[in-house]
Amino acid sequence: MPPIESLLVLSTASLAGLGLVAGFSAWAWAGWLRLRTHELEQGRGHAADLPAIGQRIDLADLKERIRKLEAIAAGVEL
Repeated sequence: MPPIESLLVLSTASLAGLGLVAGFSAWAWAGWLRLRTHELEQGRGHAADLPAIGQRIDLADLKERIRKLEAIAAGVEL
């Protein structure tokens, strides 16, 4: 069994390392939140792209409906 001093040093070093990792993670998370907030305020990012994507989907849907109606008018079966 190792001496108690070495276990104390090992546990202290482990807690210090865990504290450093937790602190860095919290700092990085706060930075990411600031970045997202800035992107949303500027109107950039994924949230700003959603209306444009929805409009493209609607346009593609309308084009498909027009093709179907033209085929029906021409007497072609789909």
